[in-house]
Amino acid sequence: MNDNVTRARELMERSRRERFAVGAFNVDNQETLVAVARAAQVKRSPVLVEVSQGEVEAIGLANLRSMVDNYRAELGIEMYVNLDHSPSVEAAKAGIDAGFEFIHIDYSQAKKDASDEEIVAATREVVAYARETTGALVESEPHYFGGSSNVHTEDIDYEEVRKTFSTPAGARAFVEATGIDTFAAAVGNLHGRYPVPKQLDLDLLTEIRAAIDVNISLHGGSGTPGHYFESAAKIGVSKINLNSDMRYAFRTTLEAQLREHPEEYAIVRLMPPVIRAVQDVVEEHIELYGSAGRALTL
Repeated sequence: MNDNVTRARELMERSRRERFAVGAFNVDNQETLVAVARAAQVKRSPVLVEVSQGEVEAIGLANLRSMVDNYRAELGIEMYVNLDHSPSVEAAKAGIDAGFEFIHIDYSQAKKDASDEEIVAATREVVAYARETTGALVESEPHYFGGSSNVHTEDIDYEEVRKTFSTPAGARAFVEATGIDTFAAAVGNLHGRYPVPKQLDLDLLTEIRAAIDVNISLHGGSGTPGHYFESAAKIGVSKINLNSDMRYAFRTTLEAQLREHPEEYAIVRLMPPVIRAVQDVVEEHIELYGSAGRALTL
């Protein structure tokens, strides 16, 4: 197990013990990575930088690993890499081989009709590979839950969403069957940004926390009232994912810059306010998650 993974595991243990959550922030490009890194430095917070398959194809596993290492050294921050929603065993293994400290295998994302047995088998294979190699922390869930990392116009149908909620017994059975380090709980959290606030079932989250002895993550942090994050961290959630709110800040600020500077074709000159807007979102969430001031000196 390398030093980065050792520190990552210690961070997750510390987050549970001290009751704070670590933000896992998606990056689409270097500008969003810079925003996350600067927010981590300002708030003295540990952070996870994460990419899903689309970002992997655009940036590359090795490139992201190198950029994160470079900014971590340059800014003196505690920053790790998470492979988010890896759609296959092979893709997850590639993330482990690239030195990512956190790996999320989401077999049902690519195969939404996957059986319970297929999901467990794929997850077990990734867990075994991680243990045999780098020791990376592996995250998964027993089924795919809804939404997408975008800005939605429809309301949330919570009658349908509740059908996908995790259960304490189901969480325990899945953890025991797979050996994962982190369980991705579904308690009303949805991927994406919606026109109505999300509603998390904190009582259910408390029951799940009591039922399993591994880390808990919450996906779909965008558009969620802040008090849910504060409560989730106190309940014992260790990791909260954020994407769409960052993308919204990036795009709307860039659009404003383009309207205000129609004569400018050196896009790099338009980017400082864009980076600042994304950084503001990340800093706000760091405070809500309770991770400000929790970074170790590296």
